[in-house]
Amino acid sequence: MSALRPLKPALQAIAVEELNEVPQRVPADIEALREWVLKQPHLRACTDERFLLAFLRGTKFSLERAKAKFDRFYTLQSSIPEVFNARRLATDPVVLEILRMGVLLRLPLAADDAGPCVTIIRAGSYDTSKYKFQDIIRLGSMFGEIMMFEDENATVSGYVEIMDMTGVTGSHLFALQPQLLSKFSTYADEAMPTRQKGIHFINVPAAFETGFNSLRSFFPAKIKSRISVSSHPEAIFQIVRREYLPQEYGGTRGTMRDVSEAMEAKLYSYGPYFEAAQHFGTDEKLREFGDRVPSHSHRSSFGAVGSFRKLEID
Repeated sequence: MSALRPLKPALQAIAVEELNEVPQRVPADIEALREWVLKQPHLRACTDERFLLAFLRGTKFSLERAKAKFDRFYTLQSSIPEVFNARRLATDPVVLEILRMGVLLRLPLAADDAGPCVTIIRAGSYDTSKYKFQDIIRLGSMFGEIMMFEDENATVSGYVEIMDMTGVTGSHLFALQPQLLSKFSTYADEAMPTRQKGIHFINVPAAFETGFNSLRSFFPAKIKSRISVSSHPEAIFQIVRREYLPQEYGGTRGTMRDVSEAMEAKLYSYGPYFEAAQHFGTDEKLREFGDRVPSHSHRSSFGAVGSFRKLEID
């Protein structure tokens, strides 16, 4: 039985008008992509229909572009071993500690809301002597994949990130690891099928404003245009509806702990997927025996020793 859910009318309209989705053709489109994946000897990958559909939507139902992005998704993961490693499990103690601290808060939307999904990242809420920036990114990447499976707002309308800079110190800024930020931003932009609609920095301290332009330079050009910065305490209400926010942010949707507990339950339900994902990836020695996709689609965005290199874009 199909695990696909029908889209809400407002989201369906967006999918048809903006993503070239033809509802009655979706099963055949998914099957065509799955058949291609299964024929690629170098790919060990998830072939769940919801996962594949995310790539089709993320490439406006161009099968060739979906193939290229799908390949790039697994290829670039292997280029960021700081994030995509054996700790990327729903039972990992560090993953759970960060989740329970409320460093990441995924906000539930109203059932009839067709807007992008929203995540708050509390950048100053973790102890830099205990946790690394890559640990925060690892948790974010896990929920990024979960939303590919089940968050139609994300796969159709995209996602917004709110970076709350409250409590950020010099040690947090130093821990950002600009090269890792650059690599992961490229991965999110070029390999993830969900569309980044905005990164909004709020509660920005003066010290961060001074260094913001240099940090901004590490984002891909397309993402730079979607970044906003504000030190005004009310700025968050211009980005997300008050009723979606937990009480600590002036909203009415429970507490941050409520949000974190719901996220932990969701992560736990995906435990088997992340166990299986430990074995997903590419075997470059076998790539030449698979079907050809555009040459740049499987080339790493990063040099042999991990230095950033601009990837060609169609």
